[in-house]
Amino acid sequence: MASIESTIYPDSESFHANREGMLALLERVRACERRSAATSARSRERFEQRGQLLPRDRVALLLDPGSPFLEIASLAGLGMDKPELDQSVPGGGIIGGIGWVSGVRVMVNASDSGIDAGALQPMGLDKALRMQELALENKLPYVQLVESAGANLLTYKVEEFIKGGSLFRNLARMSAAGLPVITVTHGSSTAGGAYQTGLSDYIVMVRGRSRAFLAGPPLLKAATGEIATEEELGGALMHTSISGLGDYLAEDDRDAIRIAREILAHIDWNRDLPAEPPRRFKPPRHDAEELLGIMPIDPKRPVDMRQVIARIADDSEFLPFGEGYGSATVVGHIKIEGLPLGVVTNNGPIDSAGANKATHFIQACCQAKTPILYLNNTTGYMVGKAHEEAGMIKHGSKMIQAVTNATVPQITLYCGASYGAGNYGMCGRGFHPRFCFSWPNARTAVMGAEQAAGTMVMVTEAAMRRKGAVDQAKLDELERRIIERFESQTSVFTTSARLLDDGVIDPRDTRAVIAQLLSICRDAELRRPQAMQFSVARP
Repeated sequence: MASIESTIYPDSESFHANREGMLALLERVRACERRSAATSARSRERFEQRGQLLPRDRVALLLDPGSPFLEIASLAGLGMDKPELDQSVPGGGIIGGIGWVSGVRVMVNASDSGIDAGALQPMGLDKALRMQELALENKLPYVQLVESAGANLLTYKVEEFIKGGSLFRNLARMSAAGLPVITVTHGSSTAGGAYQTGLSDYIVMVRGRSRAFLAGPPLLKAATGEIATEEELGGALMHTSISGLGDYLAEDDRDAIRIAREILAHIDWNRDLPAEPPRRFKPPRHDAEELLGIMPIDPKRPVDMRQVIARIADDSEFLPFGEGYGSATVVGHIKIEGLPLGVVTNNGPIDSAGANKATHFIQACCQAKTPILYLNNTTGYMVGKAHEEAGMIKHGSKMIQAVTNATVPQITLYCGASYGAGNYGMCGRGFHPRFCFSWPNARTAVMGAEQAAGTMVMVTEAAMRRKGAVDQAKLDELERRIIERFESQTSVFTTSARLLDDGVIDPRDTRAVIAQLLSICRDAELRRPQAMQFSVARP
């Protein structure tokens, strides 16, 4: 393989402008994340008075010290609780991600009970479902740190109640698939949420703090007239000594997390993974810091995506495939931390030749069991009379068919624009890539804002002419409104909030994140969990 030579000029005015723009967007993302942590931390005094740890402290204590933690959907729900983004608290009321516990890679789902007592939020539900999907697909044990007031009855919606049943169905599916479900119930786990505890394979409860019951004292009295305390109805001591719901009785949060770590240390989860010698590889020849200045903040400006590849690939080596054919579509082979990977990316729109080349390459990767990385940077498939005559629709459809039916893990990273059917051909979220992340500058839409506005203005102007009068002021206002509407929906602050990706990452972390994802996918392929007809039932 040949190494890609750098054509980036870090001292140039355009590079500095791109870098400053990317850093500003990244700071907006981080500010949103800090707001969630700070909002939760305001409850510290109350938690300490109860002898409890804050949710983020629980997660930190659970994870192996110094190990990587890949957070999932940290912007979930942004702007959906309050329209002002600088006041909105994202995260969906859940701290979630993939990390290491006692040497075992697991999916962690922790109720952020410092915010609204851990009440389940609408996008929190979607976030939890996505995390369960990832755990099932990647064969990861599922660790829950539960303390939730359950559904918010003031904002109750029947569709959320019905959809919420999928959370419990997935817990049963994970158990039956041989994926251990380990739950620490730190506080309340009530009503339907009680099954979040009950559908677990290993349950740790905290003396004097855990509460699990189908009806709390107020509802019990309203429904039956019976009077009982929370401890009598569903306390940790009762469940670990009488009902059999709990397996382990912990003295406090720290003790409970110690027990959860010991459970994972004793189930021999890594038994199927062969001992591999350390992989040898060389880091990229070019500085990852330069990824901040490569992508134009203006998505209409061109960029050579090979320069991105050069800063994430081992030794910056790239073996291009069909380099002279459909050259705007760039495909080829790289390695990241010694693991082979196929790359599909774009230096603009996708033409018929590019679509055919990508189709061929995707199928060849499937034949060789090589995972595929899609670096999205396209305004879509080519349009125009000549391209229609050349069969753009059928050639684009072949690429979409290849993406849909690929038999290897596919990882999508939105680096720039991802517009129109190009989003589909480049394995957008609707095509269920194994993982899907974004850079802060990424934009996703059916088309660019100016193109959408121009189309509607032309249609409206034609209608006005048929009626005998053109109102230019109305056309200008229409154009402004459409551009504003599109621009407000294309950025990651909208798309990531709605879980149209798995999170927004710092471009400088791209290589490390992809290396983690490849390792997760590789381990999943090697694992043979002991699947059963039914999930593990409580005694």
